[in-house]
Amino acid sequence: MTFAQKTTIIELKSGWKFAKGQNEKAFENSFNDSKWQSVTVPHDWAIYGPFDKEVDKQVTAIVQNGEKVATEKTGRTGALPYIGEAWYRNQFSVPDLNKDKKVLLLFEGAMSEPKVFVNGKKVGEWNYGYNYFYFDITDFVSANAKNNLAVHLSNKGESSRWYPGAGLYRKVKLIVKNKESIDQWGTFITTPVVSDDLAKVNVKTKISGENLRIITKIKDANGNEVATNESNALFGNEFEQNIAVKNPHLWSPETPYLYTAISQLYDGDVLKDETSTRFGIRTIKFEPNKGFSLNGQIRKFKGVCLHHDLGPIGTAINKAALRRQLTILKDLGCNAIRSSHNMPSLEQLELCDEMGFMFLAESFDEWAKPKVKNGYNRFFEKDAEKDIVNLVHATRNHPSIVMWSSGNEVPDQWGAEGVKRAKWLQEIFHREDPTRPVTVGMDQVKATMESGFGALMDIPGLNYRVHLYDEAFKKFPQGFILGSETASTVSSRGIYKFPVEKAVSKQYDDYQCSSYDLEYCSWSNLPEDDFILQDDKPWVIGEFVWTGFDYLGEPTPYDEKWPSRSSYFGLSDLAGLPKDRFYLYRSRWNTNEKTLHILPHWNWKGREGQTTPVFVYTSYDSAELFVNGKSMGIQKKNNTSPQKRYRLMWMDIKYEPGTLKVVALDKDGKAVAEEEIHTAENPYQIKLEADRTTLEANGEDLSFVTVSVVDKNGNLCPTATQQLNFSVNGKGIYRAACNGDATSLEQFHLPTMKLFSGKLVVLVQSTTEAGAIELSVTGKGLKSAKIALQSK
Repeated sequence: MTFAQKTTIIELKSGWKFAKGQNEKAFENSFNDSKWQSVTVPHDWAIYGPFDKEVDKQVTAIVQNGEKVATEKTGRTGALPYIGEAWYRNQFSVPDLNKDKKVLLLFEGAMSEPKVFVNGKKVGEWNYGYNYFYFDITDFVSANAKNNLAVHLSNKGESSRWYPGAGLYRKVKLIVKNKESIDQWGTFITTPVVSDDLAKVNVKTKISGENLRIITKIKDANGNEVATNESNALFGNEFEQNIAVKNPHLWSPETPYLYTAISQLYDGDVLKDETSTRFGIRTIKFEPNKGFSLNGQIRKFKGVCLHHDLGPIGTAINKAALRRQLTILKDLGCNAIRSSHNMPSLEQLELCDEMGFMFLAESFDEWAKPKVKNGYNRFFEKDAEKDIVNLVHATRNHPSIVMWSSGNEVPDQWGAEGVKRAKWLQEIFHREDPTRPVTVGMDQVKATMESGFGALMDIPGLNYRVHLYDEAFKKFPQGFILGSETASTVSSRGIYKFPVEKAVSKQYDDYQCSSYDLEYCSWSNLPEDDFILQDDKPWVIGEFVWTGFDYLGEPTPYDEKWPSRSSYFGLSDLAGLPKDRFYLYRSRWNTNEKTLHILPHWNWKGREGQTTPVFVYTSYDSAELFVNGKSMGIQKKNNTSPQKRYRLMWMDIKYEPGTLKVVALDKDGKAVAEEEIHTAENPYQIKLEADRTTLEANGEDLSFVTVSVVDKNGNLCPTATQQLNFSVNGKGIYRAACNGDATSLEQFHLPTMKLFSGKLVVLVQSTTEAGAIELSVTGKGLKSAKIALQSK
């Protein structure tokens, strides 16, 4: 056997020059970019701010929120400077280029409307900022010479309903391969037959070339070869192989086992191309009156919706930040994610495969009818099919993906045209991937009942509308309902408002929301309304909570109140710190570990003797509360109200400083766990805790360090708001900080920030050199702190 030069993949990460603004000559070879900013890609140009009310100020009525009168809105897209044009330039060489080679240029996402030039000539453009796309640039490149690459991006105002980011925010890759080779995204692996002792693995491989043969080897998670198959039967340009894997390990959230298929393309004995594809062996089924099953086991989606920004680092993709998000969600007991309302990053899917999350991959927030003037509606008729094709081809081998979504709350839900569009899109998904069903997040449920829109979907997804679940179940033929978007309860971490009562779209002078978790939006509901449907209706197949984490933009219920610039919906805040509501969901979802969580904090100077209700979120059915050692009685979950079914609530507690303790009881009334919080004294010192102390020396790995202020006894000071300063020494750099305050206008990348509710998070980034890293945090009147990290 001899080897032809196999595929070479070069990530274009460094060497980029960047400039914001118009420039008619920036695509030219001779253009001088020496004074431009040097950046690495992935890159989000807008996250560095500053925050500015004027960036995204609009006078509009938000139809999705039921508004009929236009008012001034601020912060809808995060109040960060993403609007405008910009250019990126770089140079690359193509190794071993000859007449038998082809060169592809792959973009995993570019925000937005990228126009791509190589050596002064336009090679193509792509409108949708969330999609992956590539161009064959073979005829544009030169061998043994530096090739010039220029990318023009343009972000219009009123083009998004949340912070979209800006720039080359996902990876850019150069792919050099033989002309006779496996096509980009040309491998499609499914597992149509699965039993305990045998799995049939179907591998379809599209190729370029004739009179070739393919060998596919399947390796287990330890790298051992467990099956192999050879074929020279080429149908058109596609091989199809059925390969038996004995005693398969099945992929699930609990056991995310991954196999690897090695596809080798031969011309005689010459190896022309080789690709590696990770996949999982699993079965999915959606059945009337039974619901969803994975590997033959009925289960419900305990899911969250996620926007694509990563808080203080914006939209620039970062695997360490994504892994931290998923680690937090694992602790929550979450088993599913919906990419809202956009195509997910490949890194997010890779991690979901590895860590065990089922995935609802969404495509569009708009079809032909606009929600915002310059949204996807401009491109829908021309681009929707090719955008879906690229989504499916690029991601279909990920076992985590169990369904597709063709849209979210599209205005096209009304009328016959929308029904035709829904059918057209669903059929594209079916054509490209016959193995997974399609849903749409529907908010106009009455309209979709009447028009037939809801009836034709594989999976009827309801966004909120809990009062219509029973009617929808009766009218829709599928025999089950998915909560495609649920709750939209709002809260600010560590902020509590009195009196404690249920409230719709409640506003306060400080532009925060109460963390007693009883406040929600006019179109939505409290968590318990969904819990009851999930627990009592077997035909409700799960939910995707809005949202797992706070995100930049959409500061409901303060859309009209500057300086609110990010959301209040998250179970965790923008810094990734869990809010109280996180533990309400954890008490139901995490069945491996017990939950016992008290709220509010117990620092209420000036409220002595006033009613200060205490809630406990717990997986135990009952508990006893003590204030300074005195019993406040036992509370037991019951069905007298939705809240009392899932929360333990002592509504008439009078505040007195000291110790608040809860003792959980088992079914026999025996004490089995306890938790206590103390009234903190004056802030005394800074405390640091890193999610990871060892980093990879790759110039992009991150450690997230939680910074708290505590009193001299080590108790968190929950009302502390001091200004802190950060410095990083050694083989690392300060990357960003975030305190989770939706009204903060402090820039993330500057090494100073105020605490919010006693905490914030600092991000430390590795360099490309291994060695020791030290983060120091100081604050006026506080004992400073240092933490040692290591990069390898």
